[in-house]
Amino acid sequence: MGVEDHLDGAAEVYGKYAVEITRFATGLVGPSDAADVVSAAVVGCLSSGRWPAVDDPRAYLYRSVLNQARMTHRSSLRRAARELRAAGPEGMVMAEGLPEVLAAVARLSLRQRAVVMLTYWDDLAPGAVAAVLGISEGSVRRHLARGRARLRELLHDRSD
Repeated sequence: MGVEDHLDGAAEVYGKYAVEITRFATGLVGPSDAADVVSAAVVGCLSSGRWPAVDDPRAYLYRSVLNQARMTHRSSLRRAARELRAAGPEGMVMAEGLPEVLAAVARLSLRQRAVVMLTYWDDLAPGAVAAVLGISEGSVRRHLARGRARLRELLHDRSD
């Protein structure tokens, strides 16, 4: 397989899954960072020596987007902490204008958020979520249960 064939195949796979992995990334990191996360994940996948041997490109892309979102999230947390230290107490402003459910989902761990999004927004069964994320079905059920419990806690706190 030549370089052109590899690039044609990669373009076809990206075209096939771009919308859904971008939607997934948007739910994980928000609309402002989603395109960057998808771009970095796709470039990482396609430049990897493993890409030609990947059996399930869709699942591989989802896992890559999740991993890239983790890196982006850690970087954002470090940046936000630096900015808060620099701004002092008056710099702590709560995000306003977000619907309370989306704000609560945004407070879940990245893995819980991914499982909740794929389950409720993409309407996937636990087995399908497990296949997309490359984890066991039991892990999906555990993260979903913990995510639901955390959402109940967060949404209950806001209603008091």
